[in-house]
Amino acid sequence: MKNRFAWLLGLVLLAAGMHAALADEAKERAALVGAEQWLVMVDTGKYAKSWQEAAGYFRNAITRDSWEQSVGAVRKPLGKVVSRNVKSTTYTTSLPGAPDGEYVMVEFETVFEHKATAVETITPMLESDGTWRVSGYFIQ
Repeated sequence: MKNRFAWLLGLVLLAAGMHAALADEAKERAALVGAEQWLVMVDTGKYAKSWQEAAGYFRNAITRDSWEQSVGAVRKPLGKVVSRNVKSTTYTTSLPGAPDGEYVMVEFETVFEHKATAVETITPMLESDGTWRVSGYFIQ
């Protein structure tokens, strides 16, 4: 009887773990879509629009004018995007220096006209309206 209970408990725990993993994957996919849509704005030089469409956390951290100047200074010298491929997506509920919430760290391997190898890290966060919006952007 104990073995049967242990087996059933193991099965329930396995199913719960699989459900959580599937839920995280769904969040990662939704966040990735938001990140890719946001990157189109940055790629096409619509920096003010990208600021407007970013998460409230992002907009509170940097003014629109500062964002436009900063991202323009970094992106323009790189030239156009030649290719961009998802390297990884990671769901998390906490990040250093950020409030607890739901985040997905998305890393892209990106090739620009004037930079053959770059890693773009975009961090969408789930906002209270259920929308994934970018809360951070970094290029290495």
